[in-house]
Amino acid sequence: MQRLIGTHARAVRAPIISQGDDLQKITVECILDAAKNDGFELKDRDIIGVTESLLARSQGNYLEISEIAEETKNKFSGHFVVLFPILSRNRFSHILKGLAMSGRQITVMLSYPSDEVGNHLMDVDAMYAANLNPHKDILTREDFRKLFGHKFKHPFTGLDYIDLYMDLAIDNNIEVVLANDPLSALEFSKDVLVATIHNRKHLKHLLLANGGQCVLALDELATTPGKSGGYNPEYGLLGSNLAGNNRLKLFPRDAREFCYGIQKALFEKTGKTVEVLVYGDGAFKDPVGKIWELADPVVAPGFTSGLIGTPNEIKMKYIADNELVGLSQEEAQRQLKQKISQKQSNLLGQNASLGTTPRQLTDLLGTLCDLMSGSGDKGTPIIHIQGYFDNYASE
Repeated sequence: MQRLIGTHARAVRAPIISQGDDLQKITVECILDAAKNDGFELKDRDIIGVTESLLARSQGNYLEISEIAEETKNKFSGHFVVLFPILSRNRFSHILKGLAMSGRQITVMLSYPSDEVGNHLMDVDAMYAANLNPHKDILTREDFRKLFGHKFKHPFTGLDYIDLYMDLAIDNNIEVVLANDPLSALEFSKDVLVATIHNRKHLKHLLLANGGQCVLALDELATTPGKSGGYNPEYGLLGSNLAGNNRLKLFPRDAREFCYGIQKALFEKTGKTVEVLVYGDGAFKDPVGKIWELADPVVAPGFTSGLIGTPNEIKMKYIADNELVGLSQEEAQRQLKQKISQKQSNLLGQNASLGTTPRQLTDLLGTLCDLMSGSGDKGTPIIHIQGYFDNYASE
């Protein structure tokens, strides 16, 4: 019988994971139980995704925000700028709370009209109506209020993030300004904490090359174990989430080793070699809210080697529109399958691949996993994907 199903993914329910649980063992059991219950079999090159929050929780990778305060005291001797943080209760408010607890004077410099991932501080049309030049104009908090008052609220949370961040001050040690030129931070202090996620290395280099003195990024805080034991040697505070009134859950450690452990265990039990990844935020942009979802430093902090690289695909629509016109359905199908089967190992720059986006496999798969599992109450933090590496010529 002709194969009719290509790639398909299953969202697998899991028990509530607690600190100290053997997540590797639990994941393997969940996959095998789901296969038995749902009547499917694991195959070579199936993909298993596990959300990063489960791994971090099982590791107990939590950090008390008082530890951020202590580290801040040690790293910054006085007033410093927090440059371009995102607008988020979940992702940044607790970090800023910890920074403020250090007692240091802090200037929080926000980008406008939106932050790095698309959360807006103001309406774009209102910004231009106010004759603002976002490339050069620096706004104090008072300037902002004169122009926009308290009228604009975040469309999803209903919050005024300037007020939220100001309310985290200890003895009035936080001030907020708005600017988009990163070098303007040096007008307030030569010491800067770069709070961006994806261009932090560039901004650090730029600031240091132009007179910055103590210039750090969020991935340089919480890199070694403190009193609570939580840390991440690679990403520090990046990828952290609110986990209570006074603590953060950090991005997981040792995700690569975790993935290989699951791969090995499933091979021992099934004889099949699957690929495994730990995934966080998917890399997609909301078309209505204009928010780019990726607030984690990477989509997949750990994965097995079979997921390295990018897809190498022929654009079927291009071939159908240009090479298969006028053929019968059967002949067009035969020629297309033959072309796919005989495609070169690298189609970069060729017309046959026009319109295909060469994203990393882990970014594509992690986004699929994130969309499948959701961030609410679905209770499916494990994803099983089958047929992802197949194509139209696969039988």
